[in-house]
Order: sequence, then C-alpha cells, then structure tokens
Amino acid sequence: MNRTLERFKRSKFRKFLNDHKKYAPVFFFIGGFIFDTLTLGRIDRLYDTVILCVHMTSLTIVIYLYNLVDDDKWKNTWLERYQDLLPLAIQFFFGGLSSAYVIYYFRSVSASKTASFFILLLMLLFANEFLKKRIANKYLQFSVYFFISFTFFTFIIPVFIKDMNTYIFIISGLISLSITIVFITFIYRVSPSTRYEIMYGKLLVLILSIYAVINSFYFLNLIPPVPLAMAEGVVAHSLVKKDNKYIVTYEAAEWYKFWRKHSVTYIHKPNEKVFAFTSIFAPTDLKKSILHRWKWYNETTKNWDIVDDIGYDINGGRDNGFRGYTYKNNVKEGLWKIEVITEEELVLGVIDFEIIVDKTKKPKRLKKKKF
Repeated sequence: MNRTLERFKRSKFRKFLNDHKKYAPVFFFIGGFIFDTLTLGRIDRLYDTVILCVHMTSLTIVIYLYNLVDDDKWKNTWLERYQDLLPLAIQFFFGGLSSAYVIYYFRSVSASKTASFFILLLMLLFANEFLKKRIANKYLQFSVYFFISFTFFTFIIPVFIKDMNTYIFIISGLISLSITIVFITFIYRVSPSTRYEIMYGKLLVLILSIYAVINSFYFLNLIPPVPLAMAEGVVAHSLVKKDNKYIVTYEAAEWYKFWRKHSVTYIHKPNEKVFAFTSIFAPTDLKKSILHRWKWYNETTKNWDIVDDIGYDINGGRDNGFRGYTYKNNVKEGLWKIEVITEEELVLGVIDFEIIVDKTKKPKRLKKKKF
C-alpha cells in the first residue's frame, strides 16, 4: 500500500492534478460523462443497470466520506491519504449519472416539449462551476444529489417492475425523497462541521422545492416518459410491411439539416394517404399504449386543432424500438404536427411538417428505407 501511495504521489497524474486544481472537478465531471456515453446502450441491459446502480451507490458513499473530512473523521486512517480526491470522485459520479440521463432522455426525435426540463438539469449540474465554494457548498451538493437521485429512480424502477405510469412516477419520487432526507439527516447528526455550515430546515425546504418543481414539470407534460424513447419518427408518402420489415418512402430533408430525416415540406397529391411512422424503444416486457395525435394549425383561430388520436400498443425488448404507424386521408393544406404521446399524454416526440397540395409539384429527394 505504501509503495503504491508513493508511486501515486510521484506520478504525472498527481502532478497534473496539483497543477490544475482549479479545473480538476470539471475534468472529472467530463470524464464521468464521456465514460458512460461510450459504454452505456440499453437501459434494460444488465451491464447498464449494474453501472448505474454502482454509480449511484458510489456517489452516496463518497458524499458521506467527503462530508466528514472536516471533522477529522478519517485522520490517521488510510482514507486520509485520498481525501483530496473525494470531491473529484463526486464530480466523476455526477458526470457519469448525468450522462446516462442524457443518453436515455435525449433519444427522442424531438425534445421541443421537454427542453425546459433539460435546461433545468444543466443549470443544476453546472451551477457549481459558478459558485465560489463549488462542490464544497453543501446546499448545492445535496440539491444536485437529490435531482440526480430522483431522475435515477424514475427510470430504473420501471425497468425493474416492467411497468410505468403516473402512480409509479410518484412512488419513485417519494422513494428518492425519503432516501435523500434520511441520508442528509444522518450526515447532519454525525458531522459537526455540516451542522455548522448548513441550516437543516433551509436545506429541507430546498430539497422539497426541487421535488415540487420536478413533479410540476411531470404533470405539465414537460418531462419525457422514460424509460420509453422515440428512436425514429418520419412522415411518409408510402409504407409497406414485407418480411417483418417496414419499407418506408419519405422525402428526405436537405443535406445540411442533419438533425432530421424527413423534409418539413410534404408535397401531397389528392387522395394520397399521409403516413406517420415511429419506432419507440421500451425495456423488455414493458407494454404500453401509444397515441399519434394529429394536429393541424388553424390560421383563423391561431390554434392547433386536434384532428385525430390514433393509437396502438407497443411491447418492449427490440433494440431499435417497437415499430408502428398511423395514417390520414383527406388532409388539409397547411402546418401539421404529430405528437407521439403515452396514454398519460406525456410527449415522446413531435413530427412536424407542412402539407402543400399542388398537382404540378413532385416530392424531392424521395428515399426508401427499411426499418
């Protein structure tokens, strides 16, 4: 152990940390982010589940160890030698868990309805870079911990029980809230330095406020319904199923619009069907009802009119998502969007396009693809 410690003290890595103490937390945060981005795939895969649970457990342990450093709890123990690395470890696990969050939450084709929630996430995750004490600020530390914990439980519990709905979301949030409060209370009781730095009541109010905000976002349909994710979403001119493959013909977007597959302009011929094809990932054995909500923009009222709700059931487990489609006849000219939603009306994604009825025009860049 002593030889290993001496080698570490003389290592280039330790020298690098000493020379860049100011930016080390950022490096470790990014390191955790990159690690999970490169290694995580499916949320219901055993490897992913183990990694996420290890991250969450390790984060809890490291925060406990770090908060007792100022009480000399680890003095004359082997942990004393590594206590300078504890805040970096916290940043690493924050980065690792947040990257998993990004991977699983941003798979939808459109996040337009949930952008504000992700802005809130980024603000909480990077706020420590703008605070003087950074991760040493315990109000920030426990707030981010609770936010990370809440999001962790809201998508890991549905994976385990193979179901998801509003009731399960509420239960997941309460589990996270209970664990966080017990954790904070325990540290507060055993750590005099923590009692000196924070007001227990003020911290609880902050945690409860975050809890209320996240729940408000959920009931306002501003949180995507993880662990579901919309992998594909296109508006198409034709769709044929052959040999368990969906052959979809759609007008491809311009080359510079790399973030979307189909063109926003849909050249429509009279009596032609307009297809909406989606592929939705769900964990193995998780069953759910999905709706395609077709909306047309009414220029007279300046509102989006709901034209139709067409649904189908999905069964999770397929790597590239459960495929399904809906279609409409006799569509009007103008702006359209199809909201892909759950039965609780949580938005998975939005397919937007403009229908132009013109017999003289032909669709450009028609592309045929198998899904």
